Amino acid sequence: MTLLPPLTQDEWGDDEYAAVGALFGIPGDDVPRAGSGDPRDPMNFDILGVLARHPGMTREFLSYNAFLLQRGELPLRLRELAILRLAHTRRSAFFWGEHVRVATTGGLPESDIAVLAAGNDGFDGVDRLVLEATDELLADGRAAPETWRRLVDQLGTHQAMELIFVVGTYAMLAMACDTWALVPPPGSARLPDPRSETTSGPH
Repeated sequence: MTLLPPLTQDEWGDDEYAAVGALFGIPGDDVPRAGSGDPRDPMNFDILGVLARHPGMTREFLSYNAFLLQRGELPLRLRELAILRLAHTRRSAFFWGEHVRVATTGGLPESDIAVLAAGNDGFDGVDRLVLEATDELLADGRAAPETWRRLVDQLGTHQAMELIFVVGTYAMLAMACDTWALVPPPGSARLPDPRSETTSGPH
């Protein structure tokens, strides 16, 4: 049972629409109304309906999160590899389902996602570096100095910094959503069972 359910249609008001508008980059008055059926209807996204229960906090957070998702310099492929690794490592079914959808919509092949679930052996180059850095951040709370230097060398300072903030931000979101026992929408990709994963060749 979800411990903090999304807002119902009748619970959406000016403050809640303004909070969600911060993610979309539009005023609250321009956010599609709850239940409208618009592709950006906030009721299509359970996480928005949950976060909007604290509209003041969420408006500030989503302004920042919108930067990572829409205006950051880290390429979508690398960002989503890091988020999916985080979801897999933390066993977050909700974020695995959500970000398989985001990743594939953004062009990440499903075959790469399947390999990612099996470890790092299926990757090389900057993909593998990002996954190894993500593993270090999750395991140790920091990347090793040599890993940081390699990130800066291959990605540049801005993208290297953003990677740390992406991993930290989505670790926090996964912690929140898993505490609230959110479940992915019907039809979402299922979190792979770690006992049945196998490795694959380099990509």
